Amino acid sequence: MNNITVVIWAYNQEKNIGDCIRSAKLLTENIILIDLESTDQTAIIAKNNHCQTISHPNLKFVEPVREFGIYQTKTDWVFILDADERITPEIAAETKKLIGTTAFFYLPRKNIFSEKKWFKHGGWWPDYQIRIINKKYFVSWPKTIHSTPVIKGEGGYFKNALLHFSHKNLEKMVKTTLIFEDQESDLLFVANKPVNTLTFFRKFWGELFRRLIKNRGFLDGSVGIIESIYQAFSKTITYLFLYEKKNCRSL
Repeated sequence: MNNITVVIWAYNQEKNIGDCIRSAKLLTENIILIDLESTDQTAIIAKNNHCQTISHPNLKFVEPVREFGIYQTKTDWVFILDADERITPEIAAETKKLIGTTAFFYLPRKNIFSEKKWFKHGGWWPDYQIRIINKKYFVSWPKTIHSTPVIKGEGGYFKNALLHFSHKNLEKMVKTTLIFEDQESDLLFVANKPVNTLTFFRKFWGELFRRLIKNRGFLDGSVGIIESIYQAFSKTITYLFLYEKKNCRSL
């Protein structure tokens, strides 16, 4: 398709970027990589795959990078893609069929652990994300972590799902958590969010109940149980960081 550009952002994703770009080519040859000053072979692999590459400072969160990427495109439509996501032939066909029928689209994502286990429960499905946008209706992407873009007009929904290889293993999960939850705690700190020792217990057990029981994460087997416990741990880490930052400032 000549009127849509796939925008990928990446930092040190040499193991993912080649497959990501090849999946994007199922849809279009218009592909832009926003490289966040990678120190590995990410940018080189992208160029070898005939992908336009633009360098961008490595910020703490991706939302400003996505907005920047949207403004680098020359087509009317933009498809936002992460390096650990894949466009499928079904997504490509559905895009060609539906594009132009509304201002933007929500796409479901299959979150897959270790490239094997699809999380169908625990609140992980359908995990709708705004990924296809008509630039004419795009307003901005708020510069806060986990924010959604501001778009005028009505949105539509896809039936077919993006593939999201969210975690390769537990070690990578821990490393990612320490980065993102530290950023999340910064935002809570600026917002003067209250925190005390009881908060840790409330956040842990609340998230565990939501993932494991309410959203039936246990139905995904041992991996679903582990993921539910891990998400409770992740939520607690955010408030542990916040507690530390508040106490350090008060000293």
